[in-house]
Amino acid sequence: MLHKTVVLNVVGLTRSLIGPSTPRIRKFLTEGWSAPLQEIFPAVTCSSQAAMLTGKPPAGNGVVGNGWYFKDLAEVGFWKQNNSIIQGEKVYEALKRKHPEFTCAKLFWWYNMYADVDWSVTPRPHYPADGRKVFDVYTHPAEIHDYMVKELGPFPFFEFWGPGSGIGSSQWIAKCAKWIYERKRPTLSLVYLPHLDYGLQRFGPGAPELRKELEAIDGVVGDLIDFYRERKTRILIVSEYGISKVTRHTHPNRILRQAGLLEIRPSVTWEMLDAGASQAFAVSDHQICHIYVKDKARIPEVAALFAKEPGQKAVLFGEAIAKAGLDHERSGDVILMAEPDNWYTYYYWLDDRKAPDFARCVDIHRKPGYDPAELFLDPDLRSPKVKLGLTLLKKKLGFRYYMDVIPLKPELVQGSHGTPAGNPEEAALAISEVMSLKPEAPTLPMTGVRDLIAAHVEAEAE
Repeated sequence: MLHKTVVLNVVGLTRSLIGPSTPRIRKFLTEGWSAPLQEIFPAVTCSSQAAMLTGKPPAGNGVVGNGWYFKDLAEVGFWKQNNSIIQGEKVYEALKRKHPEFTCAKLFWWYNMYADVDWSVTPRPHYPADGRKVFDVYTHPAEIHDYMVKELGPFPFFEFWGPGSGIGSSQWIAKCAKWIYERKRPTLSLVYLPHLDYGLQRFGPGAPELRKELEAIDGVVGDLIDFYRERKTRILIVSEYGISKVTRHTHPNRILRQAGLLEIRPSVTWEMLDAGASQAFAVSDHQICHIYVKDKARIPEVAALFAKEPGQKAVLFGEAIAKAGLDHERSGDVILMAEPDNWYTYYYWLDDRKAPDFARCVDIHRKPGYDPAELFLDPDLRSPKVKLGLTLLKKKLGFRYYMDVIPLKPELVQGSHGTPAGNPEEAALAISEVMSLKPEAPTLPMTGVRDLIAAHVEAEAE
């Protein structure tokens, strides 16, 4: 007999955050068991999710970050959607192979498109030929899209990422999960709830502003716990990583450029990173940085550049990359791991006047690295909300628009992740009410979540 199970991925949740501001999550924890997860490196969204679903580290599943250098295209790509990017059998594929009656709904977990699941929903804008971006979600099967959006309203994209990121996106995803469950009754539901991540990156752990953020996500999670309990569904809460307070940052591409290794291409009035022409360039992703080196004989030279830079917990190359579980063709030739209070920018220009036009926009696909400054409005703008409102009006009226409201101020960022947490209280965790599935060890490898999910579906409670 298979047991209906839901996995609630509460991004950024750690034991240290569960307290007076999260009474419903705390109650769920005290009624069951919890275990800190041994975070993989890099402890970032796509890599953590791939590890939880395949039971393999990045060396085995190929997801070496949220993005990397696609060598055959000579392009950096972030936040791709095709499920085939994850190498190895996912837990929902294994369960389907063993149990033909098994069904799965994958809701906003990454690499969602064309996953071998029965129902999926994920963000996917449309891009008309006139340059506009029309926000929407992709669904499988396609026919559920119109019914779902009609009943739930459009997905609040501006609350999913950017300066307006807020609880609205997690609330919509929660409603989507209920909508799918009531109509389809999937055996396994994978539900992604990103809200807590925003406040932790904006304000940093321990900030007084976090109380409101914790209360908000506790309300969403608590409501889902009640919903699934009423329907006799097993509930497993997981998180992907803990977020550490950051007070400094490193610009790897600027270091490489000043060393004469990075090439740029003049474009209109700004500069573009020319990855294919560079002797070495960096793909920064929170607290991990993949550096790709054209001439492999120069790898030690490149590594030495960063060995003397402050803020580096480790500079990996050669066998050290394999020991870190990142020995994959997609990985860089040199990999940087930041100290917990440091993070890496993608910036490659030396003069902000030469920054590309997309640098001041929310543009997660065009930037050759992750940019947490997208969570902020530029404080140098005289009336940022007025500018934002007028730009959104242009969008609503169908005109092309340029949303240049993002600051080039990495010092605004207060929280980051990627370097595995050293303290279990500050690490990702798993919480379950199925006592018979409690692990014997005090901590659980993140790669062990795959079998834990399968056990929730398959195992009888004692």
